[in-house]
Amino acid sequence: MKLIVGLGNPTDKYEGTRHNVGFEVIDRMADEYGIGLDAVKHKGIYGKGKIDGQTVILLKPMTYMNLSGESVSAVAAYYKIEPEDIIVIYDDINLDVGRLRVRGKGSAGGHNGIKNIIAHLHTEEFPRVRVGVGMKPPKMDLADYVLSRFTKDECEKMDEGYDKAVRATAMLVKDELEQAMNDYNGK
Repeated sequence: MKLIVGLGNPTDKYEGTRHNVGFEVIDRMADEYGIGLDAVKHKGIYGKGKIDGQTVILLKPMTYMNLSGESVSAVAAYYKIEPEDIIVIYDDINLDVGRLRVRGKGSAGGHNGIKNIIAHLHTEEFPRVRVGVGMKPPKMDLADYVLSRFTKDECEKMDEGYDKAVRATAMLVKDELEQAMNDYNGK
């Protein structure tokens, strides 16, 4: 069983913001694979289903970004899912809009949601799909930037990025990390 986590912030206020790209990818995966996000438990909204024959749980933590680890660790403990079977999808300001970076493990790189997940799982050894949201303008506050919405031009690039993130994540579900990295990193 794989746990696929999309990071974001709950409530309509944050919908469509740069920080919520993980939620967007989870919603698209739910639609594509017919997985209902109808369970509210473990500080998150989630659903169980199948992707290419593999049982998965799609999770949107409802703890706000900086406390994402609370929900991730609770679901992982309940379903006895090991960290290497947890795939986390989140925003990255160091990547151009819509670009992906797939990794099998790594540090938080300054991302507070990932930092909290690492703290709760006690490891950096879990795969992740980082979705580029573009660099912040020089004089703009980081929090204001990641909570801002995409421009019309950026939305078109993000639409393609979301679709690529769904496909890359499906490859990770099938344990095709190397292939996903080859197919999607920097393209």
